Amino acid sequence: MIAEFEDYLAKIDDDEHQARVRTVLNWVQTTFPQLEQRFAWNQLMFTDHGTFIIGFSVAKAHMAFAPEGQAMAQFADTIQAAKYNPGKKFGRIKWTQDVDYDLLKQIISFNIADKAETTTFWRK
Repeated sequence: MIAEFEDYLAKIDDDEHQARVRTVLNWVQTTFPQLEQRFAWNQLMFTDHGTFIIGFSVAKAHMAFAPEGQAMAQFADTIQAAKYNPGKKFGRIKWTQDVDYDLLKQIISFNIADKAETTTFWRK
C-alpha cells in the first residue's frame, strides 16, 4: 500500500478496526488490480484512469465507503437492506456489522463501467 494509506491506518487506535480497514483495502486492490491508490481529503481512495471510483474513511462508530451520489442512488435499496446507514454520497458500516463484499464489488464495478469515458476526477 502507498505510504499515505499506511500513515492513515497507523492512526486508527483500535487494532481490530485497523485490521478490518486493511482487509477491505487489500480486498479492493486484489479484486480490482487496475485501480490506483490515492489519499486525499482525509480519505483512502481508489481511482481508475484518474477518475474517482470509491473512497473509505473511519469514524468512532463506523467505517464509511463513499462511491459518489450516483452510485449511492443506484444501489440505495441494497445499501438500505444491508443497514449501512446511507447518506447522500456515502454509507456507514458499523464496526459490529459484516462487510458485504458482494455489494462493494457491485458498487465499484458500476462506477468503473459508468465512468469509463469520464475525464474528470468527479462526475459532472
